[in-house]
Amino acid sequence: MTKAIGMIETFGLAYSLVVADAMLKTADIQVVTREDVSEVYYTIVIEGEVSAVQMAIDRGVEIALQGNALMSYEVIARPMIDMKRIIPMKG
Repeated sequence: MTKAIGMIETFGLAYSLVVADAMLKTADIQVVTREDVSEVYYTIVIEGEVSAVQMAIDRGVEIALQGNALMSYEVIARPMIDMKRIIPMKG
């Protein structure tokens, strides 16, 4: 089981890709999935060590706010194994 998962939802596909790129460059995390929530909302789910996920989400939030594209975000440390039923996670 991963140490933490993080999620960030943005307005617009372009910003979701920019945010994912910035998060990957910021910390040692992996992108688990990108979900199309609707035609204009996209959620990026990442995993890794708690501190790395928090650092990456913080950077993603910063980037999304610059473009007025942030909808929501969350970090879950030590998620329960049942989260695999909701989010396809590695490990």
